[in-house]
Amino acid sequence: MRWLIAAMVLVAVLAGLLRWRRPAWYWLSFGVTFATCRVLGRYRAVMDACGLTVPPPRWRLAIARMANRPAPEPRAPRILRLRPTRTGLVLRLGLRPGQDAFDVAASCDRLRHSFGMFGVTSREIRSGVVELRMTGYDVLRRVQMPSRAERSTMRVPVALREDGDVHYRDYRTTPHALTVGATKSGKSVYQRNLVAELASQEVALVGIDCKQGVELFPLARRFSALADNPDTAADLLDALISHMEDVYQLIRAEQRITADTPDADIAADIWDLPDHLRPVPIVLLVDEVAELALFATKDEEKRRDRIITALARLAQLGRAAGIYLEICGQRFGSELGKGITMLRAQLSVRTAHRVNDETSANMAFGDIAPDAVLATVQIPVSAPGLAITGDASGGWSRIRTPHTSLRAAVDACNKHAHLTPDLPALDAFRPVLASPAVPVAIPAPAAPATP
Repeated sequence: MRWLIAAMVLVAVLAGLLRWRRPAWYWLSFGVTFATCRVLGRYRAVMDACGLTVPPPRWRLAIARMANRPAPEPRAPRILRLRPTRTGLVLRLGLRPGQDAFDVAASCDRLRHSFGMFGVTSREIRSGVVELRMTGYDVLRRVQMPSRAERSTMRVPVALREDGDVHYRDYRTTPHALTVGATKSGKSVYQRNLVAELASQEVALVGIDCKQGVELFPLARRFSALADNPDTAADLLDALISHMEDVYQLIRAEQRITADTPDADIAADIWDLPDHLRPVPIVLLVDEVAELALFATKDEEKRRDRIITALARLAQLGRAAGIYLEICGQRFGSELGKGITMLRAQLSVRTAHRVNDETSANMAFGDIAPDAVLATVQIPVSAPGLAITGDASGGWSRIRTPHTSLRAAVDACNKHAHLTPDLPALDAFRPVLASPAVPVAIPAPAAPATP
């Protein structure tokens, strides 16, 4: 008997230690069993308390009266499937007649408390079927990406969602994106992780880093073109527009619209072209868009209008030519001048890290998901990498990027440097990989004169 008690105490101590130090291990070893028992044992009572039941049908009430039996209880949604995952449970429900998916979504917070889970989110699979994704622990506290995340052409994993699912950046579905965030909010790590994932793809990376290249130039071996100042950026954008026009001429030449041409063979973008004719897609990363929009003189104002106009043209016309935009900045507001809101309208994916003012959050989500504005301004300083992401459909979610060091990103780019394509239109902007330079001596501040 004493051995049994000692074993139970040891298991309890082990479970507590795992829950404190390794919540993912605790969930896989103990938590999933306890949570499944809680959900199945409390299901009917919780659904009744949350108002997610419907009265029994009249024919059942009539049969109960004729048989002199107690009236049947209200009916809860049917459990179609309960599936454990590495981060929680997935509960698929079949709604009863008269129930709505919005009622389930509005009760997510109450379901979280009642089932003892960390988080509950819902989404409608199809008419009458709702899926509840429940997380057993805070998956965003210590981000661990799945080892077997799916990757495909122009679709890469970049972060982890609050429901335990992987957040993907799919350029063929949503071609252009805007990412905002204050200093030390995790915006640079998000961009670094994106470059490291794209390095293994057959894609041309083009960068504009007006901070003298300190963010993107360490990754230069995988970039086909880089610009480190606004003047070079203006010329680079003009070269991209010229390349875009050449690609459109290629698509026009290969459309072959005749009566006997099958519909599937008619080309409207680069992905409809044969493999041997398809130009390589281009991802343009702008590290700090505000540096391209600010000006102090008349000449800088002309350059600024030229840059913003070029970016707007690429955002409006570049998708079919395989040119995709990743616009990043600490601040993105209407005070950056004319053309900024027009550019924003073309950026379907919005990602906002911690911001210093509500105006930046409104510029990111005010026109697509107003509910996400409040969630953005509530991101704490102690959680770098935590962000709110949404798209033009109005849906939004919390995500967090795994920490990717600059060394890891550089190693990924160097490993796949052989995949860097040569684009004749951008040869003038190809980064020069020189030998390590002699360290620059920075003069020390002069000592104060002694009286």
